[in-house]
Amino acid sequence: MVRRYFILFISIFFITSLNAEDGYKLWLRYEPVSDIQLLAHYNKSISGLMFEGTSSTIKLASEEMKAGLKTMLGAEIPQVSYVRKNGIIVAGTPESSKIIASLKLKDKLAKAGDEGYIILNSKYRHRRIIIIAANSDAGVMYGVFHFLRLIQTHQSISVLAIESSPKTKVRLLNHWDNLNRSVERGYAGLSLWNWDKLPDSVGQRYKDYARANASIGINGSVLTNVNANALILTKDYIAKVAAIANVFRPYNIKVYLTARFSAPIEIGKLKTADPLDPEVADWWKKKADEIYEFIPDFGGFLVKANSEGQPGPQNYNRSHADGADMLADAVAPHGGIVMWRAFVYDNNVPDDRAKQAYNEFVPLDGKFRKNVLIQVKNGPIDFQPREPFHPLFGAMPKTPLMPELQITQEYLGSSVHLVFLAPLYEECLKSDTYAGGRGTPVAKVIDGTLDDHELTAMAGVSNIGNVRNWTGHPFAQANWYAFGRLAWDPYMTSSDIADEWIRMTFTNRNEAVERIKKMMLDSREIAVNYMTPLGLHHIMYSGHHYGPGPWVDRGRKDWTAVYYHRADSVGIGFDRTSKGSDAVAQYFKPVRDIFEKTETCPENLLLWFHHVPWDYKLRSGRTLWDEMCLRYDSGVKSVRWLQSEWGKSKEFIDNERYEEVKALLVKQERDAKIWRDGCILYFQTFSKRPIPDGIEKPEKSLDFYENYRYTDIPGISR
Repeated sequence: MVRRYFILFISIFFITSLNAEDGYKLWLRYEPVSDIQLLAHYNKSISGLMFEGTSSTIKLASEEMKAGLKTMLGAEIPQVSYVRKNGIIVAGTPESSKIIASLKLKDKLAKAGDEGYIILNSKYRHRRIIIIAANSDAGVMYGVFHFLRLIQTHQSISVLAIESSPKTKVRLLNHWDNLNRSVERGYAGLSLWNWDKLPDSVGQRYKDYARANASIGINGSVLTNVNANALILTKDYIAKVAAIANVFRPYNIKVYLTARFSAPIEIGKLKTADPLDPEVADWWKKKADEIYEFIPDFGGFLVKANSEGQPGPQNYNRSHADGADMLADAVAPHGGIVMWRAFVYDNNVPDDRAKQAYNEFVPLDGKFRKNVLIQVKNGPIDFQPREPFHPLFGAMPKTPLMPELQITQEYLGSSVHLVFLAPLYEECLKSDTYAGGRGTPVAKVIDGTLDDHELTAMAGVSNIGNVRNWTGHPFAQANWYAFGRLAWDPYMTSSDIADEWIRMTFTNRNEAVERIKKMMLDSREIAVNYMTPLGLHHIMYSGHHYGPGPWVDRGRKDWTAVYYHRADSVGIGFDRTSKGSDAVAQYFKPVRDIFEKTETCPENLLLWFHHVPWDYKLRSGRTLWDEMCLRYDSGVKSVRWLQSEWGKSKEFIDNERYEEVKALLVKQERDAKIWRDGCILYFQTFSKRPIPDGIEKPEKSLDFYENYRYTDIPGISR
């Protein structure tokens, strides 16, 4: 038996090794199991499949299991109707499966909830079986993907006792896609949604997108840009959205849309969009009814209002709660929700832009409808390489808050730089807010356990486009994957997520996994060092945000770099202490006290909260100036280390993806040097201090870097 599987395995391995690897399969490659002993273990443990249920979701879960096992194990696992021998996988719910109903799983399934599942070894009529059980067909599907992940990552299935359920209810991607198929802050081609061909033509890629999301537990997709276009709410476009929703539904994915607040005027021909005007409220109610006629499981609306020029309730002297509640009332009869973004700041430059969201939303706590979530960016500015956690987390106990994480690398090298974002997400989610005393991380705020909220959610700004490998950079796929895993369980570690992704995407060879994992886990800190060390922020080029721009001083003050770094002859940094903007007051004690003092403030946020003298001694014993130069230089040298480590991985990676990453790392080194040299030369005009010994000297003059223009930034029109 083993010999037969071995021969079949060798044949499949030989064939697949000849195929070009373009990255389209993402982490669902289902490569043949290369460990012969493990292969024998799997084949001995799995002899048949019994999927019980008739829904389209159960059908696709069954097909996924069958196809995945066939490829990985080198033999087709038959579908069976009875448990006549050991090793049958029984998948279903207590309602669909008499076998599952007969087992004592009631307590375990009660904890699993609507979408969770259990995977365990059991016995039925003296036969050893593997159970994948859930309360819903969607839960069964998620369990199937988990089981396949066990095989993909070469784990034993002889002792299974897995209980998994999502910690957040709504786990969705925010697509910043426009109706002309351009993608704001998108670096991987055009939008997936081909509106011109919809609803008549629905391509295979929509299904593949839904399948990839389902495999990591994502259950929602906001199809349109937060800088919304009211046309998406017209009948013709709703029909197009419905065609997408029909593809997504079997994968338990709901569609959501962004609602332009002025839509009643723009497409409804009303004279006002005042949320307290009965005619406006009625218009939105009828519009919601129309959408639900086309899409019965429509998820609801995401809204950006009164920010960066977008219309909103404040145009009519109304509050964010007035606007959100009006929309919430429109979708509530259908079970819909409203996600209202807290990313707000106006044209009147405040003393500190970082404070504005907190100031506007905290007084509204408890004034929002039960089906409203406030969507809060991980930090108080705008997806910077490093920010402190947003002070709103924990500050609105009567209102469910959902984090908005950016998967697309707007400020972290687009789809050119290798930057694994799970450490950034984890840093935020594990930050202790002290909202409920010590041990109250952001994760506990957003998963509802702190304030007993039933409606919970997490959003990620998508990095997906229509390029063949979906995300541009092969490693950028890991950020999509990491978001999904953390949305399901915000307590996961970056290391575990990276380990899974590498094994599913590249190789299970331990020596390669450990090397690549270290590259990934270090990559975010490397980028911070060559871009914005020690708490610097918002010093990028003003238009594309790709390269450095600490010299940017024109336009709106809170869009300039000088507004944030405030470098002068004395020092550098934004004073947010009680003697400055007092942004620290928005945090709970003792967090505010830690941030308040230079000696206790984490050095990686020092210049975020303090204006620090150039000669200030850091814990390393070096002056601020010397340490800043050292961090910039170490960032560049660390990119070279990434190149070296990737070179050592060549034998484990297919040639196509190996060469692609190798070429991108060359660009990343170039960009890191530009960041380092431009920033050091610019800040040196204030510090008047020499560049320390041992640090590479800039190759060009400051004038060169100030006038440098990139010609190869993905997604940027020139």
